[in-house]
Amino acid sequence: MAIDESKYTAAQKSLLNLLSLLTLLLLAPYINRFVPPLVANGWHVDLGVSVIISFLLIYLFRWIFRPLIIPVFLLVCGLLLINKYSDRYTFTNVLNDYKGMVQGNWGAKDSKQLDILSLYPRRVESYRDKTVRGIREKINFQDSVVRNFSVKHSLDHYDEYFYKYGKITRFLSLFRFINNQFKYVLDSRRDEYFATPQETIQNGLGGDCDDHSILMVSCLQSIGARCRIVLVKGHAYPELYCGDRADFEIMKQAIVTLFPRPVVKEIYYHELKGEYWINLDYTARHPGGPYMNDKVYALIEL
Repeated sequence: MAIDESKYTAAQKSLLNLLSLLTLLLLAPYINRFVPPLVANGWHVDLGVSVIISFLLIYLFRWIFRPLIIPVFLLVCGLLLINKYSDRYTFTNVLNDYKGMVQGNWGAKDSKQLDILSLYPRRVESYRDKTVRGIREKINFQDSVVRNFSVKHSLDHYDEYFYKYGKITRFLSLFRFINNQFKYVLDSRRDEYFATPQETIQNGLGGDCDDHSILMVSCLQSIGARCRIVLVKGHAYPELYCGDRADFEIMKQAIVTLFPRPVVKEIYYHELKGEYWINLDYTARHPGGPYMNDKVYALIEL
């Protein structure tokens, strides 16, 4: 039964309404962690659904007993404050989630690169074949060192978003660790050397672009991702398979949300026959960063 509101002054009603709004703003992104990603015509609407759920919960509290919103507000703030000291969902995450939703719907642009159809088999040169063979021989995602390294660092970040994005959080956590720690080291001038992922792990994550690519795809594939390596003029980089357009939209939203600084303005990708791939180069600050060039010479499918 609804309560009699006549006993509240205008000031009390205004205060309770304000607390209700603040509680809704704090509660909605937290609930959104447990709502599956929802994409409608390219728009990410799951946070909107979470806002509706939060509104209904708060309305129920106020319908039963209006002042109950005060302890509810304090409880939500208290939990977020406690989480700050346990590295879980905090006020910062609330802000980043709102920013991510806005950026995903209105800010981040899709920048499709030239399709891999730019390959011309008749122009194949022996050096290209040697490079492809050398890289392919060193990729190893079944080694225990690689697997243990990958599992460990797939759990370093974003665990609070696992209910939301699932395995994507593991892939992006591993990407973040490798790219933050990787240091560029030149090969010998005379000979191109391709390091195994075990070597790169054991030497402290140092190497050149092909060593980084071998390490990245080996590690990601050891935890269930699908990857490939792209050879372009003077460079090699790994790509992560997102899936179809709907899967790509979910991946894009996850990237925008989980990599808030600097703000993700564009997501660069390749698409062919409905399959979407994003750049995981060490030169990119976030997954889907800019490609160095689009002069593709070879694809190393795994």
